Amino acid sequence: MKLYKPVGQFLKYGTLISIVGLISTVLLQIFARFFLANSPSWTEEASRLFFIFSISFASGLALKDNSYVHLDMFYNLLSQRMKNLLDLVMPVITILLFAIMAIYSVELIILGIAEKSSGLKINMSFIFISMLIMNVSICYYAWSKIIKSFKHLKK
Repeated sequence: MKLYKPVGQFLKYGTLISIVGLISTVLLQIFARFFLANSPSWTEEASRLFFIFSISFASGLALKDNSYVHLDMFYNLLSQRMKNLLDLVMPVITILLFAIMAIYSVELIILGIAEKSSGLKINMSFIFISMLIMNVSICYYAWSKIIKSFKHLKK
């Protein structure tokens, strides 16, 4: 897992840049609405874009750090053998789901080449890349959970 640290760094910096961009555009919107005659129309779409990318970059990191909501009450009722099995099966199901989504997100990126966004006039395939980032990063960290589960089972 030589890529483990660089992938995490890429996702962390992507999340940080996206959140800073989101905060900046929202602050610009607020400032423009109160102190300028007209607020720039592109800021609404830009803030939406930054929000989408912040979620995309942070999704894999959330899986890595177990930051998603868990139903611990039901999980704790299971035997240790069932917990180990569930810890192995859930990442496999996650990989299957998000791999399918990654395949379709590539198709969406290709379809977006011909489109431009209405406010920012940027290529929509750039925006649709956010889905691929999310799907691939979740698959990557789910795969690393499977490897950790197998190492745990060997002990």
